[in-house]
Amino acid sequence: MEVQSIKQRFGIIGNSPRLNRAIEVAVQVAPTDLTVLISGESGVGKEAFPKIIHQMSTRKHGNYIAVNCGAIPEGTIDSELFGHEKGSFTGAHEARKGYFEVADGGTIFLDEVAELPLSTQVRLLRVLESGEFFKVGSSKVIKTNVRVVAASNVDVAEAIEKNEFRQDLFYRLNTVPVFVPPLRNRKNDIHLLFRKFAADFAESYRMPPLRLSNEAVRVLEGYYWPGNIRQLKNVTEQISIIEKNKEVDGVTLKSYLPGYDVGDLPVLYNKRETEHVSERELLYKVLFDMKNDMTEMKKIIHGMLENGEHEPTLEQTRALMIKDYDEQVLSTPDTVPEAQLATPEVQDQDEFAHSEVIEESLSLADKENEMIKKALKKHQGKRKSAAKELGISERTLYRKIKEYNIKE
Repeated sequence: MEVQSIKQRFGIIGNSPRLNRAIEVAVQVAPTDLTVLISGESGVGKEAFPKIIHQMSTRKHGNYIAVNCGAIPEGTIDSELFGHEKGSFTGAHEARKGYFEVADGGTIFLDEVAELPLSTQVRLLRVLESGEFFKVGSSKVIKTNVRVVAASNVDVAEAIEKNEFRQDLFYRLNTVPVFVPPLRNRKNDIHLLFRKFAADFAESYRMPPLRLSNEAVRVLEGYYWPGNIRQLKNVTEQISIIEKNKEVDGVTLKSYLPGYDVGDLPVLYNKRETEHVSERELLYKVLFDMKNDMTEMKKIIHGMLENGEHEPTLEQTRALMIKDYDEQVLSTPDTVPEAQLATPEVQDQDEFAHSEVIEESLSLADKENEMIKKALKKHQGKRKSAAKELGISERTLYRKIKEYNIKE
């Protein structure tokens, strides 16, 4: 089946080569029983790919079960996945089948798989290797024939280094990797998606569809989109409802983009001071992305210095901050004399840029700490409610509380 017909069938919009490649890999691996690990940032549309794999496989008539591992409390995750016997724990008033038993002969999609506790990862590894598992509170082996597709929006390799994810499980899940690109790397698809969402909302709310000026299109395509397609859809809906003038210019569009900056960097500011939950979630996502980018940039700079390369200039530092790791940007042009690169003025600029990066990274950690404290205080220490407001899983919130040593 052609890629275009796959897109139409599963509601995927865009013509990015990287997106097309991800679809092609999913279609090729579908007829097999190999495990697949789908990676990509939150909001890029990873949930469509396990559906493609299931529907294009010989298991398409079997059950398809999607499980958000980050949304299930640690104390009940084993019971949810593998089931339990009556009386195995407080509240277990009757025996229950888990998802792996219910999905026998079908496909199970484990979203946010990196959020699984280590003890559950051991159980999952056994299922993948032997097709066997135990219910909670039982010593009887149960066999299952399930195709596993997993997804993660975090760097699993980094989680392995922190001993938060088992390396052997990663290799078992990552038999076939599928990477879904972020929206900012699909610039030609952004306006196409906007028009589709605008048309859908116009039909739903019975109003004329939005139209963007040329300037607004440039703003749309130049924005960082930390929340990816989910954020784009949210912004389109907001504008559709709020703006009476359906001809949207650049200035109007910018007011709906948290942290918009002409340099395409996700600068932390918001013109509309509001307590709207969706904007808080986006702001929190920007904080996380910026912190990760700062850490990654410092590693690259450190590696350049260790290899005897010159320190990056302000322009090169800026390129790193927006994840533009083009080798042409990072390399030194042959036409530039070494003496010019070593002038005191450039060295002063570089030192200022590096110190600014470190200070900014510390500042972001402080903001992150402060936002978590405020959310916990607002919800009287209830982690589930605080995590929901912050737009993260309860397990991620727990790790952040330990990281910052926050007293509840």
